[in-house]
Amino acid sequence: MAKLLLVCGLVVLGFALTCYAATTYTVGGNSGWDISTDLPTWASDKKFVVGDVLWFQYSSSNSVNQVTKENYEGCNTTNVVKSYTGGNTTVTLTRPGDWYFVSGNKLYCLGGMKLQVPVQGNQLSYAPAGAPQSSTGSDEGPSSLQNPSSKSNIPTSAGLNIHGGSDHVLVLSMLGTLAAMLWM
Repeated sequence: MAKLLLVCGLVVLGFALTCYAATTYTVGGNSGWDISTDLPTWASDKKFVVGDVLWFQYSSSNSVNQVTKENYEGCNTTNVVKSYTGGNTTVTLTRPGDWYFVSGNKLYCLGGMKLQVPVQGNQLSYAPAGAPQSSTGSDEGPSSLQNPSSKSNIPTSAGLNIHGGSDHVLVLSMLGTLAAMLWM
């Protein structure tokens, strides 16, 4: 009986090691969604996965447009997938693949204020529990986040996500081997 409990405990530990909280990223870090921000460099060291959240902080005179690849490359700000205004916008990354965002001001976009986000998928992805939903129109988001000057580049947890990457397979196989050795 004790061996069975040990094996069950190791299985639960293995799954716990492969789980992590979805991450909320403040787009652009401390500078936010701004013409002065080097957005490609900001995104280059991040690993975005399904369930993560992008938090755009910007002045109320600006906007964020989600666009297609073609509109991203040409800075087309009139034919958009979705437009966001209000200064604080959260977008939950709900599917794998590239996501494209541009400033609503075409001149800003041409000046580099645009972002390509490569999102990796998972076979076992769950939507983040309690993650903020994408804002629309004048939705200002949570009241504690209304001041764009309080920007932070520290990712925050927003829910649960399960990865099926090769590093987790190694952990699970090692725990399985340990459990088999203890069973004998």
